[in-house]
Amino acid sequence: MTRLARLAVAWVINIAALWVAARVFGGFHLHGREAYLVGAAVLGVANAILKPVLTFLTLPLVLVTLGLFLLVNNIAMLALAAWVTPNFDIDGVWTYAGAVVVIWLVNWAADTLIDRLPARA
Repeated sequence: MTRLARLAVAWVINIAALWVAARVFGGFHLHGREAYLVGAAVLGVANAILKPVLTFLTLPLVLVTLGLFLLVNNIAMLALAAWVTPNFDIDGVWTYAGAVVVIWLVNWAADTLIDRLPARA
């Protein structure tokens, strides 16, 4: 799969993950198609560029907490996406934490499904 195709698939998966999180949590609000499109793009860019830097900077906390601090880093990436994206609101820290778990589950399930598809030559 080309890089552009991977990027497009990752973007669609993030859109689906945001949609599922919005359906699961009442405090997770995305209003309009544009909010999903921009929110998924911002989340993808934040996870690709900022998250590795943030993880490196917080590595001592990640190690001391046996990786649990990665949840805080993921919440920060989602908070950034909600802050940058118009019509994207999340109410409460527990909604953030739950949404991060739901987004991770959707991404994991989609990646697993894609990995099981037969490769094309």
